[in-house]
Amino acid sequence: MTDHFKKSLSTIDIVALAFGAMVGWGWVVLAGGWVASAGLWGAVSAFFLGGLAVILIGLAYAELAACMPITGGEHTYTHRAFGVHVSFLCSWSILFGYLSVVAFEAVALPTVVEYLIPNYNQGYMYNVAGWDVYATWVLVGMIGSIVVTYLNVRGMEVAAWFQKLAVVGILLVGIMLFVGALLFDPNASLSNLAVPNFTNGMAGIMTVIIMVPFMFVGFDVIPQAAEEIDLSRPQIGMFLVVSLIMAVMWYMGIAWSVGHTLTLDQANSSKLATADAMTNAWQSVWAGKLLVLGGVLGILSSWNAFLIGGSRLMYAMAKAHMLPNTLAKLHPKYGTPYLTIILIGGLATLAPLFGRKALVWIVDAGGVGIVIAYTCVATAFLYLRFKEPNMVRPFRVPMGKAVGVITVVISLAMFGLYLPMSPSGLGKVEWGIFGAWSLLGVLLYLYATHKNPGKSKAFMDEEIRAIKEVNQIWLKENGMPSLAIDKQSAKQSMQ
Repeated sequence: MTDHFKKSLSTIDIVALAFGAMVGWGWVVLAGGWVASAGLWGAVSAFFLGGLAVILIGLAYAELAACMPITGGEHTYTHRAFGVHVSFLCSWSILFGYLSVVAFEAVALPTVVEYLIPNYNQGYMYNVAGWDVYATWVLVGMIGSIVVTYLNVRGMEVAAWFQKLAVVGILLVGIMLFVGALLFDPNASLSNLAVPNFTNGMAGIMTVIIMVPFMFVGFDVIPQAAEEIDLSRPQIGMFLVVSLIMAVMWYMGIAWSVGHTLTLDQANSSKLATADAMTNAWQSVWAGKLLVLGGVLGILSSWNAFLIGGSRLMYAMAKAHMLPNTLAKLHPKYGTPYLTIILIGGLATLAPLFGRKALVWIVDAGGVGIVIAYTCVATAFLYLRFKEPNMVRPFRVPMGKAVGVITVVISLAMFGLYLPMSPSGLGKVEWGIFGAWSLLGVLLYLYATHKNPGKSKAFMDEEIRAIKEVNQIWLKENGMPSLAIDKQSAKQSMQ
């Protein structure tokens, strides 16, 4: 019986995993709003500035992931800093975010098919919150969910190959859009209503920056699968940051390409702005449809990555006696946490039955959980810099305390965007959904602590003790203090 994960993820695998998680379907639909709100260079600037903020959060994750490469990621970091209670709070919060994204992708897939196959919706079933649910629409989402779930049960190698193929397709389509935009002459093809360089000044840029952090959700799936990564400690942290930089460049490139090839009217009114930009750039309808296929690959890559991350986190929580121990089993042949994969995949398979509107509410509420987890990790990163200044850090962030303070502030600011007084704040329905998830978590945690008193703390404390011993061995073998982010450390980490 397999009782441990196989190290099967290479450099390309983890970059594809994180990048694919961050690049979903939003870049196809939302890009027109970005350039309409801030202008061409305004939108590019917003992603540059917002991307820098997210990279700082990523640096905190990178340092902790290299130090504690254990399945569960945030689950372990927050326990080492603050104990088992905060560990459960952080883990349960981000698990909701993962579940919401996986469920939404099961709805996004059949929605995209509507653009490729007009009038394919047949077999009216019922209406949910003003959204008509059709049998064919539900069937497409369910089939997609079953396929992605099956691939994940079959093994990390299978899921990783699927992820790489999807990401290669996304990159090829994106490069094609960018090249087409470079060759496109807006003076010859567009009217005087072309998208301006800047719109509404700083207010326009801030409108886009508000959306930026949530486009990068997904890099944190790397720590969830840390035990399956076949790289050195410093490389884990390094390539987590590399994947974030790639995503920042991607979104900046998409914003520029769309703003360069659309008119202002098109940017304001288009349902699929990026597809329309591709059509304009290559003066062909087939190019726009090709880009929509790239968007489908984005859905699948994000879906796959969040299923990997969510299943590993749920497995880690079960192993630590925070969830039913039955979930802490690996498949005897494939070595995957198949029960947690099937559980999350099963919920996603049911998701299309609730219609698109209901799932949008769940995704919005899930965003709160993700930001809470970011805040917990940023605070843990900062606290451990004071609590354990000599902690072995194979990937050490320079000026760590200053970076820690900045990441805590950024995380709190992101959380503030969801509050009712914010223009982008959630409504009563979303807060009700998040409250119900929180109540379920409290009940499960109380049950776990009653049934297994002290076991969670004992298990996690032993895991941290084992990590410390392994890190001391690593330090002795490397014969040097923790690595910093510089040319010398990069060279040494690649050896």
